[in-house]
Amino acid sequence: MENTLLVTGGAGFIGSNFILQCIDQERMAVLNLDKLTYAGNLRNLERVSADSRYRFVHGDIGDRELVGRLLQDHQPRAIVHFAAESHVDRSILGPDDFIRTNVGGTFSLLESARGYWSQLGEAQRQQFRFLHISTDEVYGSLGPNDPAFSETTAYAPNSPYSASKAASDHLVRAYHHTYGLPALTTNCSNNYGPYQFPEKLIPLMILNARSGKPLPVYGDGLNVRDWLYVGDHCHAIRTVLANGKPGETYNIGGWNEKKNLVIVETICGLLDELCPKDPVVPHRKLVTFVKDRPGHDRRYAIDARKIERELHWRPAETFETGIRKTISWYLEHEEWTREVTSGAYRQWIERQYSS
Repeated sequence: MENTLLVTGGAGFIGSNFILQCIDQERMAVLNLDKLTYAGNLRNLERVSADSRYRFVHGDIGDRELVGRLLQDHQPRAIVHFAAESHVDRSILGPDDFIRTNVGGTFSLLESARGYWSQLGEAQRQQFRFLHISTDEVYGSLGPNDPAFSETTAYAPNSPYSASKAASDHLVRAYHHTYGLPALTTNCSNNYGPYQFPEKLIPLMILNARSGKPLPVYGDGLNVRDWLYVGDHCHAIRTVLANGKPGETYNIGGWNEKKNLVIVETICGLLDELCPKDPVVPHRKLVTFVKDRPGHDRRYAIDARKIERELHWRPAETFETGIRKTISWYLEHEEWTREVTSGAYRQWIERQYSS
């Protein structure tokens, strides 16, 4: 039990980065349970696939028989719960999967965890943790002068995705307060970095710009997000897992509020420098404003002072250093990109941005 983590959704963007960081930097074993939906990719974890400390299991967090067996067989000291449907646009077009996975799946996992935890010996019960990874979107939208989201900000989700994550957050809180399950929740801002599926803003812009395709920007492009480099986020999760107080929530942000249009223009400028022979240069000529998505939140911002004050974590990357690392990674991993941008992905992009 002392050295094993059960990670759900570990083949996804943040989960795979977390597993790679754990294997690289800590002496622990990782059991990765992933359903391998469209955004899950085992190629993300090729580097550790042969490591004796890593094991992958293809399965659903809602399969209680499977999860119960894994818990009994591997006796993990913690569950780190990444598994979720996470794309707002997809939740607008088809919310069913989001309710099923984010609400029903989290409930099922909590029940499995409660059953496992309740039969542990006292010392193991004290050591065990259930860490739930959530999002700043549960807090709703901010005006231009509103204070950033803190851990005490009232929930006001505005999309089916954020509503489903808010529901899962409440379930985790309830299981701690009702049953004593030693659970923690983290709410993070927009992540970016290696292995991100290219439906999200930054990898989509990199890929489209490289091939001379339009760069679709919603509305006026002035929506504001706080940007967090995925490596920093993974380090924060490890910090909360090691030192966080059960029952607490920790907001994780990058202290990098940026307008979407500024993000796109920054990517274009770096690609002008790094890829001067692309089909269309300067790349900013490809920027195309498209109809805004329904209920598009105007601004998110994270107040990350609690995790800094109590757990002594701060992001190591600025946006300028993180975005350069991210672009360089995509330029160096074109084979990975070609594989994930297959026919199903292209059909999705065409459907989403055809207007």
